[in-house]
Amino acid sequence: METDRAPLARQTAGRTGRPVLALVASCHPGPSAAVTVLVTVLAGTAGHSTGGCALLAAAVLTGQLSVGWCNDAFDARRDAAAGRLKPVATGAVSPQTVWAAAHTAFVLCVPLSLMCGPLAGTVHLAGVGAAWAYNLRLKATMWSWLPYAAGFASLPAFVTLSSGAHSWPPWWVVVAGALLGVGAHLADTVPDIRSDLAVGVRGLPHRLGTSGTRRVLPVPLVAATAALALGPPGPLPAAGAVALATAAATALAGAVLSRTHAKAPFAAAVAVAAVDVALLLAQGSHIT
Repeated sequence: METDRAPLARQTAGRTGRPVLALVASCHPGPSAAVTVLVTVLAGTAGHSTGGCALLAAAVLTGQLSVGWCNDAFDARRDAAAGRLKPVATGAVSPQTVWAAAHTAFVLCVPLSLMCGPLAGTVHLAGVGAAWAYNLRLKATMWSWLPYAAGFASLPAFVTLSSGAHSWPPWWVVVAGALLGVGAHLADTVPDIRSDLAVGVRGLPHRLGTSGTRRVLPVPLVAATAALALGPPGPLPAAGAVALATAAATALAGAVLSRTHAKAPFAAAVAVAAVDVALLLAQGSHIT
């Protein structure tokens, strides 16, 4: 009798687990994890305690989860019309479930953020709110870049305002964060430009077109490198000079190769973004 029940139990568990996995896949797990890890490591280099890093990580993670779930829930019909194999669009999980997860994550994000300090929490929640505004309205307008700029700029401020110094980060860190956000927006949108246009989305990348976006993509990222390398007071350190030269050369190579390799600007942008993140983390002890 136990032998007969085992296959049925496994089938039932499989059916039960699939919606859970689909819900996890709907939160944009890659970007959510990447942003959370970046902020946590930045907080560690900026001098936060282990507990402080954990609290920041929880606040950022719940905020990112809320944004990812909101995005997929709101775009369910649009994604289905475009033929995208997202869990909500394919019916693997219902929009109502994803909306519930998005609101739950946001509700958790509010106290977790404010526990890091009233001003720090308010800044972080403003960044999360900007991301929700992107999902619900600004994604389809020429201002689609603005929520990304605001959201990424808010993250280093969240780190420094929640530190013992309770200080704003230097201007060059905020500017670099905003530029990284614009670059992330362009990079994230490139694969979906044509299908987005088919369902009426006309954000900044869609107005630039696929080839135009690929060519413009490295510009904000190299500008972020320049801000991080040249912004700190004093002479330009050797590491900053190498990072800036590497970023500029990589972006130029991507632009030149775009004539024969359509994906070259995107690959160059990814490489420049990696340089920017490394430079930002190297500056971590100097941003408070």
